[in-house]
Amino acid sequence: MTKRKGSWLPVSPFRRLVVDLMDFSQKVPTVTAERYLALGALAQARQVVFPRPTWTGIFAKAFAILSRDYPELRRFYMPYPWAHFYEHPTNVVTMNVERVVNGENIVLYCQVRRPENRSLAEIDEIIRHHKEDPIDQVRSYKRSMALARCPRLIRRLVWWVTLNCLGKQRCHNFGTFGITSVAGQGAGLTQLVPLLTTTIYYGLFDANHGLDMRLAFDHRVLDGATAARILVDLEQVLNREILQECLGRYKAAA
Repeated sequence: MTKRKGSWLPVSPFRRLVVDLMDFSQKVPTVTAERYLALGALAQARQVVFPRPTWTGIFAKAFAILSRDYPELRRFYMPYPWAHFYEHPTNVVTMNVERVVNGENIVLYCQVRRPENRSLAEIDEIIRHHKEDPIDQVRSYKRSMALARCPRLIRRLVWWVTLNCLGKQRCHNFGTFGITSVAGQGAGLTQLVPLLTTTIYYGLFDANHGLDMRLAFDHRVLDGATAARILVDLEQVLNREILQECLGRYKAAA
């Protein structure tokens, strides 16, 4: 019987960016806080709204609303040219959207600027654009691939300068906070290596329409007590402002 041999596979342009991302993310001293969120009323209201808002869009808007009271959520630690914090004046949420391009599963950066000022339907339309429109019409993909095709030294220099020296460009390219989840694929993440000051991620709903929400945060910017208060307030915003928007859309449709 012939012994099977392994094979060499090239690193695709997209995977190069993932490698870059992981290398820089590992430099962030990350701590994770967790809270169970009871969202029964919101889950029921969401069921009767058409089109049904995505949970990613719901959490993005709720977290952005919170940042009006927690400026730390728009803040980054910048080590160069001297150690300081940069605080962005507005929110930019970065969401991960998976799709298949040329036979490869990739994850696109889907960014929404000022999500707290947008309706849930507007946020979901931006998500849909990244998921379904022709890939050559998705600006974030074209920008990512342009960087991915650069030599490694140039790529790493762009990453380093943007993340460590240029606060405004950092927020423009990477966002002020992130959201990621694999709940749509039937599972949940228990650990994350985030690049941003704050990233929220969540698992599956239980029978009571609740879930475990996790907040991964840069400990140089936030303390654990602040992270705990943010998660408590996030539940309140979801069951207040976001619930009211869903109920208002239901009444308008009726």
